[in-house]
Amino acid sequence: MQEEAPSPRRSLVFGAPLFRLLAINLAAGVLVAMLLVGGLLLLNPGHLRELILADHTPGIALGLLLFGFIVTLGSSAMGTAIMAMGQQQTDGGPRRGRGQLVAQRVAAVAPTQGKAASEG
Repeated sequence: MQEEAPSPRRSLVFGAPLFRLLAINLAAGVLVAMLLVGGLLLLNPGHLRELILADHTPGIALGLLLFGFIVTLGSSAMGTAIMAMGQQQTDGGPRRGRGQLVAQRVAAVAPTQGKAASEG
């Protein structure tokens, strides 16, 4: 039995680390969105579940609700992954800045009042 070689297109898309990173984070965002919609239906805040299920086509309402959460949470997970790519982890833990406040002198400029002050 021969193993099929992966198609060039499939290896191009999922072989690239960036696409793999985005796909994993999109899947995480979709999972969180599904859990959130399920939790909303379970908890029924403001009688949301009853409102959706009372409709003629509850699938459309659920689909739109789920789509909105997928777009929001999936894109935020992907964006967070992209922005975290530049951070270097030296000690294996999350990178935290060691920010310190530094005092600086700023020259204060008094506002001029009226037309006479600007002419003089």
